[in-house]
This record gives sequence, structure tokens and C-alpha cells, in this order.
Amino acid sequence: MLLLLERHELTVSELCAVLQLPQSTVSRQLKTLADASWVTSRRDGTSRYYSLLLEGAHVQLWALTREQLAGKSAAEQDVRRLERVLTARRAASEHFFATASGKWDKLRDELFGNDFAFRAVAGLLDDEWTIADLGCGTGAMSAILAPHVKQVIGVDASEEMLDAAKARLAAATNIELRKGSLEALPIFPGSVDAATFMLVLHHLPSPADALAEAARILKPGGRLLIVDMAPHEKEEYRQQMGHVWLGFSEDQMKKMLAAAGFTHVRVHALPPAHSAKGPALLMATGRKR
Repeated sequence: MLLLLERHELTVSELCAVLQLPQSTVSRQLKTLADASWVTSRRDGTSRYYSLLLEGAHVQLWALTREQLAGKSAAEQDVRRLERVLTARRAASEHFFATASGKWDKLRDELFGNDFAFRAVAGLLDDEWTIADLGCGTGAMSAILAPHVKQVIGVDASEEMLDAAKARLAAATNIELRKGSLEALPIFPGSVDAATFMLVLHHLPSPADALAEAARILKPGGRLLIVDMAPHEKEEYRQQMGHVWLGFSEDQMKKMLAAAGFTHVRVHALPPAHSAKGPALLMATGRKR
């Protein structure tokens, strides 16, 4: 039994199938092993999984025992039956995905929301980085970045937006909010590792000046991430939401970034969300020389 529990976490019913023993016998043996601190268990929903626990003197004793069991016919048969049990586990999961592929995206969104992957990807960021959230608005992006980096500096020209951000980010200890123009950032030169513009550039009279400022505050090799609208014809956005520019083409974005001193420039169209009603979006990235 311990050989099996060393290989995998197993339930009582799985151990019964492998060892070909009744449940009462397996349960009694597990209790004896648990009382002697040879076995530990954890609950997963209505199931309980058991595994080998090696601590102290048990480590050396188990190494000797396992050596003696090596090559024994009964142990090898148990391992073969264990593989069949694990295959049955995989089969259940494979059957689900084989039958659920058409509805998986909808089911996943219903269970977990539609932005968990975006939030999780932030875990790839360097935890020593300082990131500037330029045009931070109400602090939504700062809230996502802050748990994964050393510091976030949020900058916005609107006092009202910053008040909303302060309320949202009150519990965060590594976010600093600053009021200022994105064309004249209140940040020292070469002091941040990355910067973001999230749906901001189309509001600015001079996006080129804002990009030049982003380059100024980034360290050499620092990263810039932009999300903004692709070209559209919704003229009403100028009056309704203060848009200055009706989106940017991929070529425009590449030229602006290159002129601001960025290399490794990439621009991609973002696939629209099913519920989105606004113009298509694009993403641009670049590195400071």
C-alpha cells in the first residue's frame, strides 16, 4: 500500500481496486498507518485522498523497505493495476472535454468570470519592477498589477478619477497616485521598468508627446504596453466621451512608437469580447532603446 501511496494520492476506493481488498480492510490499514504517521490525507470535495508521509526516522526506514520490495511480483502487479486506475481517472476528464468543447468557453466564463486569465498573466511580471499606469483612471489596472510588482505609480490628469482610484486602492500599500499631465509626467527619468496606456491615447491632444514622455521615464530596455481602439467612424464619441482621435491604425501606432524611440515594436488586433459593443481594439508593445 505504501508503495502505491508514494507514487500517487489515492482514495479508498482506488486502493481497493488496486489491492483487490475490501473497503473495510483498506480503511483499517489506512487508520493504522495514519496513527503511526506513515500516511497523510486531504479532503477534496466529498473525496479523501491519501499519500505517503515521510518524516524523521521514517525516511531511512522506508528507503530500506522499498529496496526489499523492489522487483517483487505482487508489487509489480499492484503497479500495473494502479496504471489502470489512473487511466480511468484520465478517461473521465477526457470524456468531459470531448463532449463539452462546444460549450466550454461559456461554461468557464459562468464559473470563473471572463477576466481571470488576464489577471493571472500578471503573475509573469518581475516582482522587483516599478510600473507606471499612465492615465490610470479609477485604478482598475493598478489594482491588477500591484499584487505582482514592487510598486505601481498611477498618473491621471483628472482629480475626480484619482479620487475614485484612491477609494478603490485604499488597501494597497505599494501604489502611489499622482496628478499630472501625460504629456509632462510627474515621474523621474529612467525610473520605471514598464508603463501602460490603457484606452488613453485617443483622449490626448498629442499622443506622440505622451509616448515620448513614456520613453523618458522608462529605464533602458523598459517595456511599454498600449491598448487602444482601432480606427472607427463613431464620430459621436467626440461629444459623448471627449475622444480626440477616432482610433489608430497598426501602421500609425508602429510609426509613433518608433519615433518615440521604441524598438521591438509589435502591434496586434485584439479579438473582441462577445459582449463588447464598442470599436475593435489593438495592442501595441515596445522596448525603450
